[in-house]
Amino acid sequence: MKIALGVEYFGTDFHGWQIQENGLRTVQGVVELALSKVADHSVRVFCSGRTDAGVHAKEQVIHFETESNRDSKAWLFGGNVNLPSDVNFTWVKEVSDDFHARFDAYARSYQYKIHNHPVRSSLKTNYNFWEPRSLDIKKMRKAADFLLGEHDFSAFRGNLCQAKSPIKTVESIEIIKTDDTILIKIKANAFLHHMVRNIVGTLLKIGRDEREINWMLSVLQSKDRKQAGPTAEPQGLYFVKAFYHDL
Repeated sequence: MKIALGVEYFGTDFHGWQIQENGLRTVQGVVELALSKVADHSVRVFCSGRTDAGVHAKEQVIHFETESNRDSKAWLFGGNVNLPSDVNFTWVKEVSDDFHARFDAYARSYQYKIHNHPVRSSLKTNYNFWEPRSLDIKKMRKAADFLLGEHDFSAFRGNLCQAKSPIKTVESIEIIKTDDTILIKIKANAFLHHMVRNIVGTLLKIGRDEREINWMLSVLQSKDRKQAGPTAEPQGLYFVKAFYHDL
């Protein structure tokens, strides 16, 4: 049978999602170990979208195949018993044999959290990016509108990106401010490596009044990574959700 699960994790103490040859601690590594103990055989999982070191997830989706006969509670609660405290399974579901967590996802969403306050917060350090300067949210929203729709996002593509095409479709971008928190929410059919963090880094320069609103359009049209802002730090980034038609 094929099993899908939702995975929540706090990425600070992980070297990203994907297992690495050097044996560094990864989310995939601890997830596979936990499920292997429940299945009583080695388990290989596939995810909806890999995350970098320090990046968090509210609902990563994974799937794996097994011949072990276990009920849903065994996979969910048995898996969680074997997981460290910074990773957690949130739901489990048996899926069809042709389901694939990565290739069946028609869209994904991320959010980036900014602690916008003159004084840093010890409680928010690992959950938010700290920005002490005042940000012009209206300018950031207008600049973000240039990214909506289908575009070549090469200007926001990390140099280690393995995607076959830089052309992606951004469905929505929301920038929400509440008290001292700014939340940037982005939904697209797919994302390039570092795409969200590079977009955020560019928006921050506009929000600080270091660049004009139309600079975002110039960066997008340049298709040149060197023209965009710096890559925003990983601790503010959250993989929120993958969207499926039949899950």
